[in-house]
Amino acid sequence: MTAYRSTNGVRTHVFADLTDLLAKATPLRSGDQLAGCAADTDAERAAAQWALAEVPLTTFLTDVVVPYETDEVTRLIIDSHDRQAFAPIAHLTVGDLRDWLLAVAAREDPATALGAVAPGLTPEMVAAVSKIMRNQDLIAVAAAARVTAGFRTTIGLPGRLSTRLQPNHPTDDPRGIAAATLDGLLLGCGDAVIGVNPATDSPRATADLLALLDEARERFAIPTQSCVLSHISTTIGLIEAGAPVDLVFQSVAGTESANAGFGVDIALLREGNEAGRSLRRGTVGDNVMYLETGQGSALSANAHLGVDGRPVDQQTLEARAYAVARDLRPLLVNTVVGFIGPEYLYDGKQIIRAGLEDHFCGKLLGLPMGVDVCYTNHAEADADDTDTLLTLLAAAGCAFVIAVPGADDVMLGYQSLSFHDALYVRRLLGLRPAPEFEDWLAGLGMLDAGGGLRQLEPLSSPLRALAGSR
Repeated sequence: MTAYRSTNGVRTHVFADLTDLLAKATPLRSGDQLAGCAADTDAERAAAQWALAEVPLTTFLTDVVVPYETDEVTRLIIDSHDRQAFAPIAHLTVGDLRDWLLAVAAREDPATALGAVAPGLTPEMVAAVSKIMRNQDLIAVAAAARVTAGFRTTIGLPGRLSTRLQPNHPTDDPRGIAAATLDGLLLGCGDAVIGVNPATDSPRATADLLALLDEARERFAIPTQSCVLSHISTTIGLIEAGAPVDLVFQSVAGTESANAGFGVDIALLREGNEAGRSLRRGTVGDNVMYLETGQGSALSANAHLGVDGRPVDQQTLEARAYAVARDLRPLLVNTVVGFIGPEYLYDGKQIIRAGLEDHFCGKLLGLPMGVDVCYTNHAEADADDTDTLLTLLAAAGCAFVIAVPGADDVMLGYQSLSFHDALYVRRLLGLRPAPEFEDWLAGLGMLDAGGGLRQLEPLSSPLRALAGSR
């Protein structure tokens, strides 16, 4: 076990090991304070960041934060590490990696170089470098990276911002779900997925919702994919029963014990991935997984302990969840950044920082990364904070965001983005939906000459049939 030291003025700060150093170097957040691993002062945090910048990247291949022998996520990270892709940056420290990333981001064609090293980066490496980067650094590098995936629409192309249309209903009433779906489609949302969180996880209810969404998609020839966010075991059973499953959903986390709390392991995730692909329902690609993560999920399940029982900071554990996601070649991954509550991300500032970190880390690891820009009603956050984070993420090349009617999810009881918010940021930054979905909108007469959404009355002629379907 290696101790790390850094002198700040006349005081020398000592950090017990790499796990302690990573935690103390993390920008302030309430979850790490709750876990007892956060820096006590800004001076200690700055000292940890200086010390972390001097750590060689090769250290992360031998000094793990969660034991290899007892954690399958650690084994996945170490055993799947691509040494050839790592070779060009193997001589760097964490601080050198930051400098290298910013230099590459300034090149004429940065995406090729960033994509080439992605298999050689581990989650702990990207978590470490994110801790010593300013927000503008996270945005600049993420914007330079390009990660695409496809099913019926293509996600992650430059100049595009996709949306998950989330038409949740507290009782799974098909009329309410259909009305919310229509609302989103009329505002140009839904090209990433039309995804419903079911009120129950019963196979029958899930099957009914799948049939509802698939019927609407086929009836109006909507080039998108649907998903009912039931447990993966429920979805596998429905695939075997012949249900119209497009995407296979599951929440994942960064430790074996946290995933066990979700009722999954890597073998089950791979089984669901293969089951979804076996249906061959995609038209532009075979990426069939939809995965959700969130800082604090391991801590909330008391599954956040690493080597010698030392707590691992929540942002490093979040990055480790992306190793699980990367193994599955998903269509969609998003962090639900403020959903777990202020115990983990206290206020708007912490939520904004966490959203930028998560997006940066996921994209740098090679994932088509999205963000649910959200907060709970008891957090010190509001719609101004979500406006800020949405705008920053769109500038950073985020693959997709989640949108709900009126920004208020009445089933899950939290605040996210509205359909209008997606319109705002697309217009502001000149972003467009996925190309297949954009062509569909154009065919309905919903786009103006510049590719923006036309200002139409809800029951005007190309939309009358959709409105009547409710």
